[in-house]
Amino acid sequence: MAHVTETNFWRSWHQAYDDPGSDLSHRLAAVQRQIRAALDKAPPGPLRAISMCAGQGRDLIGALATHPRRADVTARLVEIDPRLAESARAAAQAAGLPGVEVLTADAALTDNYIGLAPADLVLACGIFGNITARDIERIAGYCTQLCARGGTVIWTRSHQPPDLVPQICDWFSARGFEPIWISDPSTDWTVAAYRLAAAPAPLEPGTRMFTFVARDPAKDPGRPSSQIRP
Repeated sequence: MAHVTETNFWRSWHQAYDDPGSDLSHRLAAVQRQIRAALDKAPPGPLRAISMCAGQGRDLIGALATHPRRADVTARLVEIDPRLAESARAAAQAAGLPGVEVLTADAALTDNYIGLAPADLVLACGIFGNITARDIERIAGYCTQLCARGGTVIWTRSHQPPDLVPQICDWFSARGFEPIWISDPSTDWTVAAYRLAAAPAPLEPGTRMFTFVARDPAKDPGRPSSQIRP
């Protein structure tokens, strides 16, 4: 019963995307701008993209839909909720993006990225507000396996106490990532783009990168939208 309640909670949060004044809508727009910027700067030829906890895929699909390099991109969106994943498949089809695959699976498992990693673009959006600090640091480490040299990782995190944004920036920098862009710190949410300057490490199979923190969504109605999975 708790799983059903939490699943419905995640789905209901997606409605905030349709409110142009919501934090979630503003964050989505910032993520899409960074996706487009990464595609603009990418070298000619085929490109690969990965989106963890992709939800309805509004960030990547929305950015690709009108981008000149849409046909160059092969993408895998990983989302565990079947209804959210089906929404993403429908959106990709409606946008005419046959290169976008939506996998209904646990985004925390490295096996779900075999064949696409290392990718030119890695999205870790809406995850860091729902896992422990230790797991955020672990993801930063695994991004050196998921991301290609010169590729871009885009991540999000709210400034809700404890504000881990400065520490997350340090974790990525310590692992060979260079900052490209970070959103205005005066907002309640953060969007950051980092480029991997080093060669990627081999993808470690059969590994769990993170675990969502267990909670009862019915008792947490006030969680900021900037912490909710896109």
